Amino acid sequence: MKVLVAGANGKIGKMLVDLLQKSDRHIPRAMVRKEEQAQFFRQKGVDAVISDLEGTVDELAEAANGCDCIVFTAGSGGHTGADKTLLVDLDGAVKTMEAAEKAGISRFVIVSALQAHHRENWSEAIKPYYVAKHYADRVLQSTKLNYTIIRPGGLLNEPGTGKVEASENLKRGTIPREDVARTILASLDEPKTYRKAFDLISGDTPIEEELKRL
Repeated sequence: MKVLVAGANGKIGKMLVDLLQKSDRHIPRAMVRKEEQAQFFRQKGVDAVISDLEGTVDELAEAANGCDCIVFTAGSGGHTGADKTLLVDLDGAVKTMEAAEKAGISRFVIVSALQAHHRENWSEAIKPYYVAKHYADRVLQSTKLNYTIIRPGGLLNEPGTGKVEASENLKRGTIPREDVARTILASLDEPKTYRKAFDLISGDTPIEEELKRL
């Protein structure tokens, strides 16, 4: 499966591209915004394409042309305002879904946020981020795309354990970014994740085994 990683220059995105490249089942295409970022991936032997989530649906569809799946790991980042959160985390995500449909791509995986589906549990400190994730997820669920929505807890930079807890409703918890990337990889062709949304935190069960319980 050829997988377009939107947000490949982010922390989770880079880890996912590495995992895909090492996989014997998938091939990554890194979608980035800048030429120097594309060169970074090309020097590693990874197909890379330059496209902007604030661009058009047609441009995003062209970037995804020839792929079998899109993984949306992009984000405006913690240092931007609510306007960029709206443009990237919400509208950018929805345009990427539209681009998938336009390019004839059915498989779509998106990284959301823990409890994004329950307004009463949103953090006031980053409420615009949760609003964006909530509505992007809802739009995805309304499409005909074969989606998986992964809602990780607080993201950590420490090494992954390869063990997680995944459920429709987990109130709180954290998880290394590496384990989020591993979960994305494992979910790509795990039928139990098809048209499913779930919270994800560190746990005691190996990723592949936990996903089969969904």
